[in-house]
Amino acid sequence: MTALESLRNLVLAPYILKATALIGVQREVGGNQFRHSFSTLGILLDYKFYNHSVLLKASLLHDLLEDLPETQVDEIRWIDSDGTAVVDLVLEVTKRREETKSEYLQRVLEKGSDNAMILKCADRISNLTDLHRDIQTEERISGYLDQTEKYVLPMARKVNADMLFELTDLVAKRRRILRMMENEGNQF
Repeated sequence: MTALESLRNLVLAPYILKATALIGVQREVGGNQFRHSFSTLGILLDYKFYNHSVLLKASLLHDLLEDLPETQVDEIRWIDSDGTAVVDLVLEVTKRREETKSEYLQRVLEKGSDNAMILKCADRISNLTDLHRDIQTEERISGYLDQTEKYVLPMARKVNADMLFELTDLVAKRRRILRMMENEGNQF
């Protein structure tokens, strides 16, 4: 089956319906987690992961279990023949309660499947795109960029050179914005 045929035959509607629960989960940058899920899906499509139905379906639900832990996982498993694999991938990229953010990212980097790292890279591209200086503090942006360099860039290095290029570029641009903010602050 060609990539176009795979995409044409991809059934996302049941996963979209499940993801609508994220409409009520607000993001600090504005909007909600439902829109962020679609952004992550769009990034994966932009990188032509057309033949990766589990990855595409999981992108719509990647924050569901973390943001709404009361979600009935078995309902996802029963959606279709990919359901169990989708749940497994979503669980793989879900931060556990006992983990710090660094421990979580280290776990995905060291033990994550290729699909988990690809999904995390797409998620981080979306998050970096939404990282705005009028919403986040300089310290928060700087810490997020440091975290991206330490954990997510090595993931991208393992799984997708194009994502590595985009992530590196986004980090560099956000660092330039931070320097501009510092210079503006020093002028007053």
